Amino acid sequence: MLPDMDFGELGLIVSDMDSTLITIECVDEIAAGVGLKDKVAEITERSMRGELDFEQSLRSRVALLARLDERVLADVYENVLKLSPGAEFLLDECKRHDVKFLLVSGGFTFFTERLQQRLGFEYQHANVLEIENGRLTGRLKGRIIDAQAKADLLREYRSRLGLQPHQVLAMGDGANDIPMLKEAGIGVAYRAKPKARAAADACINFGGLERVRGLFG
Repeated sequence: MLPDMDFGELGLIVSDMDSTLITIECVDEIAAGVGLKDKVAEITERSMRGELDFEQSLRSRVALLARLDERVLADVYENVLKLSPGAEFLLDECKRHDVKFLLVSGGFTFFTERLQQRLGFEYQHANVLEIENGRLTGRLKGRIIDAQAKADLLREYRSRLGLQPHQVLAMGDGANDIPMLKEAGIGVAYRAKPKARAAADACINFGGLERVRGLFG
């Protein structure tokens, strides 16, 4: 049951990146650069369905990328990555109504930082790929952004911004978004896996992200 409220009463939208704000799974497309897209995509799909531990599956996928030229990341961003339909409209509405936007991703800062610069939203957190001498090492640096970290970041920003639970909307598509969807006052499953849909307050199975705006007055 969604609360009866106007969009401007929200204070924060917390969004997943891969297959939510954008149409692709970045790690799968990076893996295409070493001819391993199908193998990595299978692991990604199982992880998003909740069949594999997220951190373990992420580390195993990143390990397969060892020795890959970092220029492949730029190629994916410039030539493969596409925004989900309605993404720019939703972000424009956030700016118009002073609703802050936090991108939290189990993907990589290479992409979240560039999307932040391009789209002008306030906050982003993701995993850091270790790069040495222009090549991926197959390792990650620092904190892992997994399901619990996403929920923790939602709580952190909710507190920092002085918001009530009902003023925070989270949206995502995979099993690693479930704690975040549950923690939010409003959890929206966007073209999501069954487990994520079951945990959400609202499901968007057709159309684009403009339909998130359409949930409100």
